[in-house]
Amino acid sequence: MSPDLWMLLAFAVLLVAGVPVAFSLGLAGAAGILAGLSPAMLATLGTNTYNSIAKYPLIAIPLFILTGLIFERAGVAARLVRFAQALIGPRHGGLALVAVLVCMIMGGMSGSGPADAAAVAMVMLPSMTRAGYPRPFSATLIAASASTAILIPPSVALILYSIVVPGVDLRALFAAGLFPGILAGLALLGPALLVSRRFGWEGGTPAEGAEHPRVGESFKQALPALFAPVLILGGLRSGLFTPTEAAVVAVAYGALVGLFLTREMSWRDLWGLLGEAAVISGVVMLIIALAGIFAWAGTMLGTFRHLAEWIVGLSDSGPLLLVLIMLAVLVAGMLLDAISIYLIMMPILIPVMQHFGWNPVWFGILLAMNIAIGQFTPPVAVNLMVTTEIAKVRLEQTVGWALLFVAAMAGALVLVAVFPEIALWLPRVLGYNLG
Repeated sequence: MSPDLWMLLAFAVLLVAGVPVAFSLGLAGAAGILAGLSPAMLATLGTNTYNSIAKYPLIAIPLFILTGLIFERAGVAARLVRFAQALIGPRHGGLALVAVLVCMIMGGMSGSGPADAAAVAMVMLPSMTRAGYPRPFSATLIAASASTAILIPPSVALILYSIVVPGVDLRALFAAGLFPGILAGLALLGPALLVSRRFGWEGGTPAEGAEHPRVGESFKQALPALFAPVLILGGLRSGLFTPTEAAVVAVAYGALVGLFLTREMSWRDLWGLLGEAAVISGVVMLIIALAGIFAWAGTMLGTFRHLAEWIVGLSDSGPLLLVLIMLAVLVAGMLLDAISIYLIMMPILIPVMQHFGWNPVWFGILLAMNIAIGQFTPPVAVNLMVTTEIAKVRLEQTVGWALLFVAAMAGALVLVAVFPEIALWLPRVLGYNLG
């Protein structure tokens, strides 16, 4: 058996055996080194793991994770919900519309789908249940809407993509993700409103005893939260700070909001959030570090080159291969997290992307949209796991609703694939490098 197959087989066996992705990557890479290189080359393991994470842009990942945790604890989601309710008013499907909009705004702060899903579900699920929405539907809608967090900037997934793919401008990726993220949210909104009206969930009048929030008052309360995406994106556009520095600014701003404006967070809470963010970031960095062994071994053995040549040899048609790649990424998104997918698949897909001349920024957005769909598609749907746990429903109860929203977001994905300018127009207008 060739060393290539040894490494890939070892990785597949370890995953099936239930070994965590990080250790599966590291051990498979070591197996490839032993099979195809020299045992003495195992001395490079330490260097490869260090080089994988010794990259300045990676600093932004733990900082944006911390930003999401701070805004969640600061009561931002509840204030955004009240403001959205005040704007929309009582109507059929009103709370469904609120849930989608708030998820999209929260995504512009945290950059993480599961964090977005948790924050919004805690606030929205009780009120949606009281208004007559079935809990499986509400949990699925919030999980699907929260997946737009990896498209709407700042996005942890896009930060990693810019590191894995050489020469891609992160600012261009952030700008390119904005309109596809909004399009994905609107695609979810359509079926949510139709289903709400079809089954008569949430009538056109407020529930008995319910107080409709006033627009002016709720706007003042939500203003600090609404200003956060403006601060981050405005600073990036003006050149005031880099994406990594934007993460620092976001953390500082979130802390000020929680400690002094909403006053729902104490210094002790902030200290606890630092520890929580460190744990989550440690898991992410461990995956990236051990994936460095896998990437180095695959490069030295020529595994990724061989796989890329095999993919290119499947067909001369670029659109057909793009469809096949998107289907493969969708399946991977149903089983793995975004970080693992980028680290495993991009060394294979970069040569394919270059062979067909696909724009790397546009291709990155397509991958992110596909991964977003995977975040709420069973069997392993990270966003859906969060919301079903909060809603106290079984994952299998959400499958029907999940398929409805998968079809809706897939429609948005097809539009971006067929019309690349949906993603590329804004970064081009802003003058960013499109690769």
